[in-house]
Amino acid sequence: MSTKLLCVAGARPNFMKIAPLMRALRANPKWDARLIHTGQHYDAAMSKVFFDDLDIPRPEIELEVGSGSHAAQTAEIMKRFEPVIKAEQPQGVIVVGDVNSTIACALVTAKFTLDNSFQSTFGERRRPIMIHVEAGLRSFDDDMPEEINRKLTDTISDVLFVSDPAGVENLAKEGVAKERVFFVGNVMIDTLLTAKEQAMRSRVLDTLGVREGEYALLTLHRPSNVDDPKTLGPLLETIDAIAKKVRVVFPVHPRTRARIASHGIVLDPSRWSVVEPFGYLDFLKLTASAKVVLTDSGGIQEETTVLGVPCITLRENTERPVTITEGTNVLAGTKREAILAAYERFQTSPPSGRVPRFWDGKSAQRIDEALATVFRL
Repeated sequence: MSTKLLCVAGARPNFMKIAPLMRALRANPKWDARLIHTGQHYDAAMSKVFFDDLDIPRPEIELEVGSGSHAAQTAEIMKRFEPVIKAEQPQGVIVVGDVNSTIACALVTAKFTLDNSFQSTFGERRRPIMIHVEAGLRSFDDDMPEEINRKLTDTISDVLFVSDPAGVENLAKEGVAKERVFFVGNVMIDTLLTAKEQAMRSRVLDTLGVREGEYALLTLHRPSNVDDPKTLGPLLETIDAIAKKVRVVFPVHPRTRARIASHGIVLDPSRWSVVEPFGYLDFLKLTASAKVVLTDSGGIQEETTVLGVPCITLRENTERPVTITEGTNVLAGTKREAILAAYERFQTSPPSGRVPRFWDGKSAQRIDEALATVFRL
């Protein structure tokens, strides 16, 4: 009889991480791996197109939670996930990343008692084994909602799969037993390497009327950057100074688009291509072909490192330090002088990073092997 695992995804960054996991687990007859989509990101641009681009199987269960405040959304996910775990009776639950879906489903799992016990390396269990993929990342900034989600999820997880070497150190300092921690690499890079050849055939550059290496790519979505007009306005003014030198392609996150409109900010179409969010393949082609990427995203710091594209991170901190120490990322913050200095430095001295250890397309395979040991299969 196969071991049942519920694999949870809910927001756009989760889909790139869950895709290789689902492929690896479903290829192994030891597992009965079922996909749960919470619906945290629910519109076509933020969700459905990723399932199509990444060939992710349709979820067995969709919770259709939708948007809301952090408290309301987290609570609603918990309310809707509890009946699922009760009906499915899984031996393990896998959550990925650091979004509200991650902590919500982790909390439900950690408190749930199964009808029947099973054996594992933790002995006889009546609770599902709680598994966190992309564990140990820390920005050390508790004003970031994601940081709270990361720390709480790691605290209540039984098995922690780490993507960045710093994650191993962070968990050790927090007192996590080393036998629960597995450095397996980055599953999101599994997806990138699998999809890259197909993505490079995208015609998105033609659609936008830009050429390879002749534009900057911008993404902004963090509340700290977009909610306050006193921050967002000057930040976009700074990037407009770069737009006077190289065209800026700006796929606008729905949250950011609403803030730009409400703040009355206008971006000159002669210098800016302000467009709707793209699917994974088109966006990967845009990233790989950019002269430079400016972002406040975590995952894009990783993708640019593997692609060898200069990345300017518009944050004061990063939970992915390996992208700086080994990759092509520079942490510029949000001040005008630092951002423009980083851009000019890249023009005269392009970064020559290397791909970090285990970012090799085989992370999901290592997770599959580690789980087999945990469940004594």
